[in-house]
Amino acid sequence: MSIVCTIFLFLLTVSSAFAFAVPKPPIVRQLSTSVTSNSTASCSANGNPIDDCWRCDENWKDNRKNLADCAVGFGRDSIGGRAGEFYTVTDSGDDNPLNPSPGTLRYAATQDQPLWIIFDRDMVIQLKQDLQVASYKTIDGRGNNVQIAYGPCLTLYKVSNVIINNLYIHDCVPAKRNALSSLGGYSDGDGISIFESRDIWIDHCTLEKCYDGLIDAVNGSTDITISNSYMLNHNEVMLLGHSDEYSGDRDMRVTIAFNYFGEGLVQRMPRCRHGYFHIVNNIYREWKMYAIGGSANPTIFSQGNVFIASNNQFTKEVTKRESADGDEEWKEWNWKSEGDEMVNGAYFTPSGKEDSPSYAKFSSMVARPASLLKTTHPSVGVLSCEIDQAC
Repeated sequence: MSIVCTIFLFLLTVSSAFAFAVPKPPIVRQLSTSVTSNSTASCSANGNPIDDCWRCDENWKDNRKNLADCAVGFGRDSIGGRAGEFYTVTDSGDDNPLNPSPGTLRYAATQDQPLWIIFDRDMVIQLKQDLQVASYKTIDGRGNNVQIAYGPCLTLYKVSNVIINNLYIHDCVPAKRNALSSLGGYSDGDGISIFESRDIWIDHCTLEKCYDGLIDAVNGSTDITISNSYMLNHNEVMLLGHSDEYSGDRDMRVTIAFNYFGEGLVQRMPRCRHGYFHIVNNIYREWKMYAIGGSANPTIFSQGNVFIASNNQFTKEVTKRESADGDEEWKEWNWKSEGDEMVNGAYFTPSGKEDSPSYAKFSSMVARPASLLKTTHPSVGVLSCEIDQAC
C-alpha cells in the first residue's frame, strides 16, 4: 500500500507541475545571419526612446510608474493607472465574470478608480468573457510571464488612459457576453478590441493566433500608440477604422512604432480607414498578401521601416488599396514612404501629394534611420525582465 501511495503522490506531483507550467512566449527571428544576437543589455541607449526611458533602471520594479512617462506617438498622453495604487493579481481564475473575485485580473481591471495592475507570479489567464478594461488602468506584466489565452480576451470600450504592457495574448476566441455588458452580443475574438476610446498605449506585447484581429481600433477611437510588439502567425492582423461609411473615424490618429511583424502573417499590418496613421521604424517580414492597406482615403506616412518581401513574386508589394471607383480615386490619397528600406524586391506604391502638409501635421515622432534596424536584433514582444537587474 505504501508503494502505491508513493507512486500516486509522485504522479500527482508531476501532473501538477505540468498543469501549472506556463509556456514561454515565442522569440523573434533574426533578420539574417549577419545580425547581432539579442543583447541582455538592450537598455543601452539604442535609439528606441521608449526603452531608453526606463530599461536601464535596475530598480525598475520599484519605479514601475516611470513607464507612464515613456510613451511616444499619438498615444503619448496616456497615463494609465499612474495616479492610483498598485494592485497585485494573485488569482489567475475568472470563475464569476458578473461578480469577479478579489485578486483576479477582472476584479482589478474593472474597478472605477485608477490602478497600476501587476502580477505575483507567472500565470495563464483563460477568461470566460471578454474583459472590458476600465479607464485609468495599467496592466503591467513585467517581471512575470503573463498570458491571456484560450478564451475571449481584452476589450476597451468608451474608456481613456489605458496602458497594456508585457502580455502574451494568443488563441483568443469569441464568446457570448453577459446581460450586464454594455456591448452585448458576442465578442469578436480579437486579442485587443478598442471601441470609442482614446489615449491608449500598447507596448512590448506578443500577439498571435486569434480568431479575428490581433488588435482592432474602431468607432471613433483615437490617440493610440502600438509599440515594441511582436505579431506572428495570424491572418488579419490589425484593423484601424470601422467601415468605409463610418465618418466618425476621420479623426483617428494611430502610431505604429518599433514593432516586428513576423512569420506567418498574411495582411492588415495595418488596414486603415479614414484617419491618420504614422508607421515608424517597424520590421516587416515575408507577408503573404500585403503589409499596409486601406480604403476611404486614409493618410499613411511610412517612415524608416524595413520591408523584407518573401520569395513569392506575387507578394512583393507592401501596399494595397481598396477603392470602389478604381485607381483614379486612390491616386489622390496621401500615402508616403520616406527612408524605408526595401529588401528582396519589396516595393511601396505612393500616392497623393509628396509634400502634403498632412504629413508634417500628423508626424507623431522622430524616426530613426531604417539601417539601424538591420544592425541590431529587435528587442520586441514580451520581455524577460528580472528583478534587481536592468530589463
